[in-house]
Amino acid sequence: MRHWIVMVVVCWFIAGCAPKETFVLLPDPDGTVGNIVVSNPHGSQTMNAAQQAVTVKSEADSPSEARIMEEKEIRLLFGRALDIQPSPPAKFFLYFQSSSSQPKPESATEIPRILAAIKERGSMDISIDGHTDRMGDDAYNESLSLRRAEYIQSLLEQYGVDPKYISTTSHGKNNPLVPTVDNVSEPRNRRVEVIVR
Repeated sequence: MRHWIVMVVVCWFIAGCAPKETFVLLPDPDGTVGNIVVSNPHGSQTMNAAQQAVTVKSEADSPSEARIMEEKEIRLLFGRALDIQPSPPAKFFLYFQSSSSQPKPESATEIPRILAAIKERGSMDISIDGHTDRMGDDAYNESLSLRRAEYIQSLLEQYGVDPKYISTTSHGKNNPLVPTVDNVSEPRNRRVEVIVR
């Protein structure tokens, strides 16, 4: 599901005019852009490009044509709101050999990066989600994915991360990164995802 940022500024005029609203569509941190429709009884405008803006001067006016708003104007109108936005979550993937709860050596190198993200953000919200591929039965995969997640949690705790800030879940063979049918070995699905908010 895509998320996007819509900034809205409402200007009230003391002289008795109705409110003026400006809508600006900003891209996600990864650069993707969704779309929104600004409408009222007098018309509508669709915005689907980064930094597009639409203004509605009053309840009696239709939305203006969409235009690209310059970065300088966006900062002027929304700078304070943009500055206090939380950083987007940091996501890390650690991969595992088949039937193993020990990460592959190249994935173990992610631990220092995870710890750095936790420290940098002062994070108190860390998710650790264990997964397997679709080999084996459901009960085994559920147990294995939990062992994987708990192993990563134990590593973080060894480095001083408070367990009360960590939530650990087991997905078993559900929610694969690469969809497959049962009994297919897919290394990218044998993973733990760590999300640091």
